[in-house]
Amino acid sequence: MSARIVVIGAGMAAHRLVDSLVTRAEDRLSITVLGDEARRPYDRVGLTRFFDGDTEEDLTLPHTIFADPRVTLLEGDRAVSIDRGTRAVTTASGTDHPYDHLVLATGSVASRPPVDGAELPGCFVYRTLDDVRSLREHVASRAAQLDRPVRGVVIGGGLLGLEAAGALQGMDAEATVIQSSDRLMSAQLDLPAGAALRRLIESRGIAVRTEARASAVRAGVDGQASAVAFPDGSELPADLVVFTVGVRPRDELARAAGLACDERGGVRIDAGCTTSDPAIHAIGEVASYDGQCVGLVAPGYAMAEVVSDRILGGQATFAGYDLSTKLKLSGVDVASFGDAFATTPGALDVVYTDPVGGVHKKLVLSDDAKTLLGGMLVGDASAYGSLRPLVGGPLGGDPAAYLLPAGAAGAPKAELPDEAVVCSCSSVSAGTIRHAVREQGCTDAAEVTACTKAGATCGSCTVMVKSLVTGELAKLGKAVSSGLCEHFDLSRRQLFDAVHVSGLTTFSAVIDRFGRGRGCDVCKPALASILALLGGEHVLDGENATLQDTNDHVMANLQKDGTYSVVPRMPGGEVTPEGLITVGEVARDFGLYTKITGGQRVDMFGARLEQLPQIWQRLVDAGFESGHAYGKSLRTVKSCVGSTWCRYGVLDSTSMAVRLELRYRGLRAPHKFKLGVSGCARECAEARAKDAGIIATAQGWNLYVGGNGGATPRHAELLAEGLDDDTLIRTLDRYFMYYIRTADKLQRTAPWLESLDGGIDGLRAVIMEDSLGLAEDLDAAMARHVEGYRDEWAATLADPEKLARFRSFVNAPATPDPGLAYVPERGQVRPARPEEREAHGVLIAGTTLEVRR
Repeated sequence: MSARIVVIGAGMAAHRLVDSLVTRAEDRLSITVLGDEARRPYDRVGLTRFFDGDTEEDLTLPHTIFADPRVTLLEGDRAVSIDRGTRAVTTASGTDHPYDHLVLATGSVASRPPVDGAELPGCFVYRTLDDVRSLREHVASRAAQLDRPVRGVVIGGGLLGLEAAGALQGMDAEATVIQSSDRLMSAQLDLPAGAALRRLIESRGIAVRTEARASAVRAGVDGQASAVAFPDGSELPADLVVFTVGVRPRDELARAAGLACDERGGVRIDAGCTTSDPAIHAIGEVASYDGQCVGLVAPGYAMAEVVSDRILGGQATFAGYDLSTKLKLSGVDVASFGDAFATTPGALDVVYTDPVGGVHKKLVLSDDAKTLLGGMLVGDASAYGSLRPLVGGPLGGDPAAYLLPAGAAGAPKAELPDEAVVCSCSSVSAGTIRHAVREQGCTDAAEVTACTKAGATCGSCTVMVKSLVTGELAKLGKAVSSGLCEHFDLSRRQLFDAVHVSGLTTFSAVIDRFGRGRGCDVCKPALASILALLGGEHVLDGENATLQDTNDHVMANLQKDGTYSVVPRMPGGEVTPEGLITVGEVARDFGLYTKITGGQRVDMFGARLEQLPQIWQRLVDAGFESGHAYGKSLRTVKSCVGSTWCRYGVLDSTSMAVRLELRYRGLRAPHKFKLGVSGCARECAEARAKDAGIIATAQGWNLYVGGNGGATPRHAELLAEGLDDDTLIRTLDRYFMYYIRTADKLQRTAPWLESLDGGIDGLRAVIMEDSLGLAEDLDAAMARHVEGYRDEWAATLADPEKLARFRSFVNAPATPDPGLAYVPERGQVRPARPEEREAHGVLIAGTTLEVRR
């Protein structure tokens, strides 16, 4: 008879348990998963991505396991009682589910502090997908009512609170973080590290109050939250309040069933993750091991694997909590791992601090300075992936080598021992990854991830996984393919050189000579970029027009509702009053939603395909040109006002930013790239988060390279300092051209620099010391680009053949059907005009779009 397994809870730990069971077991299981929420399990770790445009489907965990005939997922049918005598679980629908093994994976619920007004409309917690959806809708609603930015207050300055503050800021709301202790992330950081983090958070425009405790939330005249009150009688205006003050284990079912629970909450488990009832296990945030419940995904996954093994007859044990954490707030690097607070007797601290650069790093070592016990990294957590697996083992070199800025000292390259845990989320060791390559036939990092789940959750270990896979393949004597795709055995770098030397100007000629087949969506855009740079042709000229992806094909960014965005260039963020008036008039006349971006320009959203030429004609006539927001090319050069206006300014950062943006506009590259120019060390342009960051000093310009935002933010590294204007530009010319010439497909400057021979020192040797004899060639290539630049939209408007592609329908007349109304979802771009509502019966209701004719 099949073993009947009932899992209460359908979160990440439950998903991992079921995945492990169906992967390891044969047909002797019957698994029933009972979920509270009326949806499939989703990624709570990546919840903040919801504000970056990810949908519920994007966040949903792989659901192929629920297609297994041994598994039944019941969504939205809450478990209400456990009868341990009959071994059955009853759900809200009145259904009984008998079990041989019961697993509690009920997780936890977000806490609200015991203060007056905590339940007012406008007060939120930050825990579930419903929570973040409600928060986003509230921000949008309040923004539509107010003639100023929405003011948000986050109560709780831990990991989740900072993510919530970043989400508010991403929705153009003001954010203030209130923390009761003396520092942010006090559970992970000591006082100096917390102070460094505070500077970084405040530099992003997020206000911070420490040693402050809210006493009440005040209601406004509309009954919604309007202010946060403090014990001293002061108040902080707030249009919304988000509570991130901790969680409570959802152990009410266990308590009602008579299972042993801890006073502070949580179901007690032993090393086998078994409760006081041998037939019942508990995993994840509801489980209390050694008197502690932990709200991290990695321990939940480890517990799930233990329970899976136990159910299948094994004797696996839970090794305890790995409390390593990494902040997922774009532009801010923070990590804490191991014995970060040096509680081990005799522990030694090795600390590196750079207040100007916003960096604070600490390693905790044993009393003989040989064994790594833990550490904290603030402002630059790039070493986290290589350091965390070494906890408990020899560091293998001078600790300072891991702490000093990249290029100042080389970190040891000792091979990780097999027992070192590379992926803490899934407890995957270096030995498991090597075994996947040697014994299971995995040939690249993607296959290893699919096989072992290393790197599948938070992604912080992906660089290390790739390094291990490459190293193991090399040991086996297997070639690691660097081919662009199945149609080219050449890498992008080799293909660039081949096209450059051969002088070929079309995709068909290149694939005939160097490849095979007809190409794909990997090689076509890559070749389009190479041909556009080397040939200097318009992206829509001739055969090469067919190579472009959706955005380049119409020189605009496709949005989720099928419309396009229009982004005119505003070099360095500089624009005249007349230019602003033109942008406003265009947005008004075409009903476009406008937004000031982080790159200091105005984006206009909601344009239809056939409207693009009309919009751009007006913009070009007013002196604007394409901002290339759609291309793998230069996006923006962000700047502060510099010495022209600012009393702290050392050099004219605005003029330099304008000069650089006009020089590199339209420069096609393997990926998008951005620059920042700050007029002093206060770094208001956030230059060190850019692919190239320039910071003014009394001695000249300091140049930082290889910084990126995105999923794994990375600060730029110092390449050169004290440069004059001409030397700065010459160095940047060579840097960008060397990157374009040698980077892999879709590789940004940060991973490119990491993989470059010699790292930052190797780059410095090539472009400043001309170690490869390429300097003249790189200079000439940039000169050709600057001389040959022409605005793509101006050229398109002058070419009837190119304009012919801007039609929504092939057989559409020149004038759109007047009976067709386009109304964006939730009225985000603009509400339907009164005459449209009357003529076409257009309704905007909730989050749905209805168009009635």
